[in-house]
Amino acid sequence: MDLKKVLIFVLFIVPMWSSKMFRCYNDKELQAAAHRKLRTHYLQPTEAPRTTAHSSSYSCPLDLYKTPLSEEQRERSLSPWRFVTHMKEDHFPSTYVAAQCLCSGCIQLKNGKGIEDYDYNSVPIVQNRVFLKKELCDDKKTYRLRPVNVEVAVGCTCVRPQSS
Repeated sequence: MDLKKVLIFVLFIVPMWSSKMFRCYNDKELQAAAHRKLRTHYLQPTEAPRTTAHSSSYSCPLDLYKTPLSEEQRERSLSPWRFVTHMKEDHFPSTYVAAQCLCSGCIQLKNGKGIEDYDYNSVPIVQNRVFLKKELCDDKKTYRLRPVNVEVAVGCTCVRPQSS
């Protein structure tokens, strides 16, 4: 390697090593750095309301169709869903909400009554979101932030079953 190639190599590589993208942060700096990176580098979607379901059990809400129509799409859908809060302590943001389908089949109206029709399936609609994962640096005292893609369910829809 001649001197010119070495100089070009150094001019391009050294700035990347010192880049803030791979910088290690102490505990005090970590959260502020994560919020700054999420705000400036990774557009975050508007979160759904943080309402956690009252119980861990759920059922297909056929009785929703006996009441006047709600403003909420998730309650008017033929494949209704609820939002559940998830937590990943080593990620930023550490909490997020994801949709959970309430029916296996899809709600159909027959003779003015809502029934769950298993000829169709309720499936989640997923969106890729970027989270920043907290990873321990070599010094075992500080952390770096690595972007990771996570599939998050944002709603549910009604589809025909897959056939083989």
